[in-house]
Amino acid sequence: MRFGVMFFATGGTTPQETCRTVLAASRLADQHGLDAVWTPERHFDEFGGVFPNPALTSAALATVTERVQLRAGSLISPLHQTVRIAEEWSAVDNWSGGRAAVSFGSGWNANDFVLAPENYEIRHRLMLEQIDMVRALWRGDDVPLTNGAGKRFDVRLHPAPVQAELPIWVTSSGNPQTFRDAGQRGANILTHLIGQDLNQLAEKVGLYRKARADSGLDPAAGTVSLMLHTHLDASTDAAEARSRGPFREYLRSAVKLELRAAQGGGAISGGHVLPDDEIPQDLLDELLDATYERYLHHGSLIGSVESCRPMVERVAGAGVDDIACLVDFGVPTTHVPATVPLIAELAGAGPTGNA
Repeated sequence: MRFGVMFFATGGTTPQETCRTVLAASRLADQHGLDAVWTPERHFDEFGGVFPNPALTSAALATVTERVQLRAGSLISPLHQTVRIAEEWSAVDNWSGGRAAVSFGSGWNANDFVLAPENYEIRHRLMLEQIDMVRALWRGDDVPLTNGAGKRFDVRLHPAPVQAELPIWVTSSGNPQTFRDAGQRGANILTHLIGQDLNQLAEKVGLYRKARADSGLDPAAGTVSLMLHTHLDASTDAAEARSRGPFREYLRSAVKLELRAAQGGGAISGGHVLPDDEIPQDLLDELLDATYERYLHHGSLIGSVESCRPMVERVAGAGVDDIACLVDFGVPTTHVPATVPLIAELAGAGPTGNA
C-alpha cells in the first residue's frame, strides 16, 4: 500500500495559516518517504477556497520538496482551456524535476461553471476528450487549433515536459461508468467513501480492472487511490477526541456547500439531487453525529497507528493500492504536520536523508 497526504482546507483558519501548514506538512511527507501530495481545485467558497488552482499550489510545493509526486486531486478540467492545462502542468513538471501528476475531474457544482457555463452539461464527455488532448500535447504531437484570425495553427507544448508521460488519474464520486472510462483509457482512479462503502468500491474496482483488460491493458496495472480522512495520534482516544468536533463542522460546511449548489440549479456531488431548502438544525446535528461515527469506524484513519492497521487491510482487500490521507479537515493546524510521521509509520516508510 502506498500513502500520500491530501489537503482540502475548511474554514476556521486564515489563508496564510493554511499555506504555512501545507508547506510544513508537505516537507515532512517528502522527508518521511511518502509517495505524494495531493491538492484540490476549489472555487468561490470558504470550504476549500484557498486552493483555486492546483498547478499554482504544486509549483509552490516543488520549491520545498524533492521526491514526492505532486498531484492535482482534482483538476476540474471542463473549467479550463485544454492547451492551458497542458502548459501549466508541463511547467510544474519542469519546476519539480518530473514530479507532476493530475487527477482529472468533471466537476459537479454548477456555481463553479460561471467560469465556463457552456461546458456544464457536457462536462464528463469533455473531460475525457481533454485527457486525450493533454496526452497528445505531452508526448510532443502538434495539435491543430484555430487562431484569432480564423486560421489553423498547429500547437506544440512549450516548455517540453520532463516526464515522457503525464501520470493521469480520473476522479470518481462512485459512478461505475467513470471507473470503466478510466480503465479503458489506461488512467488511474481516485475515489472516496462518500456515498459508497468498501464492498461497493470493490465491485467498481473490478469494473475498472475488467475495462483495462477489455482494452488490451494489463488489468493488474493502474493505481486505485482512495481518499480517507486521517488524524493519527499515539493515543486512539486523543485522536478521536481531537477530531470529533472539527470533523462535524467539516461535514456541516460540506452540507452547506451542497445546498448552495442545489440552490444554483445543479446536482450535488456524485450526481445526486438535493432539495434546495434548509435542513432543520436538530436533524442536521443528528445526521452529523451519525456520519462521524460511520466515518470513524468504517471510512477513515482516525486513531493510533495500531488501531488503524485493520482499516488499511480492509481497504487493500477492496482492491485499493494507494491511500490519499486527507489531513486538514478542521483539526487544529498545529496538529496537522504532527500526523505525517505517523502516516509514514503506518505506511512502513521512514525518514530520508533530508529528515
